[in-house]
Amino acid sequence: MPNKIDVLARISPQMAAVLAKEDELAGDANDTSAGFAQMRENYVAGRAWWNEGAPEMDRVVDDAVEGPFGSIAVRRYYPCEIVEGVTEPAIVYVHGGGFVLGNLDTHDRVCRILAKRAGVPVVAVDYRLSPEAKYPSAVREAAAVAAHLHEAGKDWGVDGDRLAFAGDSGGAHLGLAATLYLREEMGGADFVKCLLLFYGWFGLTDSSSMRLLGGPWDGLTEEDWQFYLNLYAEDSAALAAEPYANLFLNDLTHDVPACYIAAAEFDPLRDDSVTLAAICEQYGTPFRFELFEGVIHAFLHYTKMLDAANDALEHGATFYRETLGLA
Repeated sequence: MPNKIDVLARISPQMAAVLAKEDELAGDANDTSAGFAQMRENYVAGRAWWNEGAPEMDRVVDDAVEGPFGSIAVRRYYPCEIVEGVTEPAIVYVHGGGFVLGNLDTHDRVCRILAKRAGVPVVAVDYRLSPEAKYPSAVREAAAVAAHLHEAGKDWGVDGDRLAFAGDSGGAHLGLAATLYLREEMGGADFVKCLLLFYGWFGLTDSSSMRLLGGPWDGLTEEDWQFYLNLYAEDSAALAAEPYANLFLNDLTHDVPACYIAAAEFDPLRDDSVTLAAICEQYGTPFRFELFEGVIHAFLHYTKMLDAANDALEHGATFYRETLGLA
């Protein structure tokens, strides 16, 4: 597409070094022309190095939760020793990847760092990917995991009345979507106290950032974005009218948890975060909006080389602890 900003000339030196490392590790991992099966292989291969050297946990447990379409794999991270009979608030982490890529392993380091810095258990959700599973499958599975923790979290040392969602990109979308689904379809979401939303898509179909940004460096041109949506839904054009896809169709004037909203300066989805922050401000939802300069979409993965990634997780964890009164 014409009229794009020259992003590679403007990103920070650290971000440029990350992109050079990405090319070395996985080549064209964002190339949608390779098809989703090859992209998944490239994505897993590329993330392996970035996940090395993650913080040690007291315990990590692979488990499962029964959901609306069968068993949902989850991974439980405990940064501190579990005391029998004591429950702790917890964060449900929903990974990104355009609803098509990613798994528990690709976001392992992110979950470990978040658990360590928030000081609470993190439960990561391995929702079914598209195109094998179509909208709203992932929304309902993320909601089902939170509902399970609400009802039976004590069995895992989790206080089911003090939960939060966190997620990056498509995972940020699913965290907010699942909260709204719980609120509207499953009897309430009062037990979701906080949302940590890292550079999510929340429903915009066009924006200044979409027009100006996106390229081979992030795999998020308009054509790339349509590739993901076509895999996510039976009818991608209909998503604009679906409340758990276009989240701005929902009534966000009430019963929205406190939000930490992190955006990347050179991200085509930047304006989704700007819009959500403006709504939170207008209607009195506690929030913190932070724009990380010099970085592109998906920067959270690069904590081994990128200060902004570590800052985003630290600031999100701090917001979470303040919101839940744990600071």
